Amino acid sequence: MKYITKEVRIGIAGIAALCILVYGINYLKGINMFKPSNYFYVKFQNINGLTKSSPVFADGYRVGIVRDLYYDYTEPGNVFAEIDVNPELRIPKGSSAELVTDMLGGIKMTLLLANNPRERCEVGDTIMGNVNNGMMEKVATMVPQIEKMLSKLDSILGSLNTVLADPALPATLHNVQELTANMAATSRHLQTLMAQDIPQLTGKLNTISDNFAQISGNLKEIDYAAAMQKVDSTLANVKMITDKLGQKNNTIGLLLNDPELYNNLNATTANAASLLEDLKAHPKRYVHFSLFGKKEK
Repeated sequence: MKYITKEVRIGIAGIAALCILVYGINYLKGINMFKPSNYFYVKFQNINGLTKSSPVFADGYRVGIVRDLYYDYTEPGNVFAEIDVNPELRIPKGSSAELVTDMLGGIKMTLLLANNPRERCEVGDTIMGNVNNGMMEKVATMVPQIEKMLSKLDSILGSLNTVLADPALPATLHNVQELTANMAATSRHLQTLMAQDIPQLTGKLNTISDNFAQISGNLKEIDYAAAMQKVDSTLANVKMITDKLGQKNNTIGLLLNDPELYNNLNATTANAASLLEDLKAHPKRYVHFSLFGKKEK
């Protein structure tokens, strides 16, 4: 023990501290140096910014980390990621991996496990990988369309500024305000009218409806059959009178149908008119009163 000097002790303490530091750094990265590694290689054409110690997920659960990244200089365009996963994880053959970019720009690797319970990948096998940009890829596809819309948006804003700078706009807004006030006043008048006059009108309509109902009831009480019989009887009487007027076996019929009687009446009327004229001209021929004289002939 006398050979362990102060300098040796300091050296041993420094080595121990360095080991603890290395272990702590790897532990913080998720690398357990004292557990057996279960590593695989994932082949990508573009790692899209993937870094060492990035998490590896399977079905949303963290199952390992990315230990290292290698660029294939013999076949440019290929990048290999060495992943260390939990030894209990069995990766079926046919599985793949994809890189997913979240909204904050972080990259994570997700294992897409195949449904193959009979065969599994052995430690050190290579798994094919691809890149899934998720929402960022959709946003990237929308950027050209947004750029096209910006020019139209500038034009629309320019037109809007021109309209807002028009001095007639305040007057138009004032007119619109007055129109709105007039419409509100009209609405209040209409409400008042409906509150006062509509009940009266409704009452009158109800009265008219009652009168119509009463008239309808009275019409229902009329004996239409008896009335029609009376009308038929009256028409029959009129027809009978008309038939008799056309016959010569009655006085009225003779007057209407006998031309000789008509001619005699005309002659009698003419004679009576002549007699009256002669009477007016020579009244003494027909009427003479004298106590002593003789009737003039």
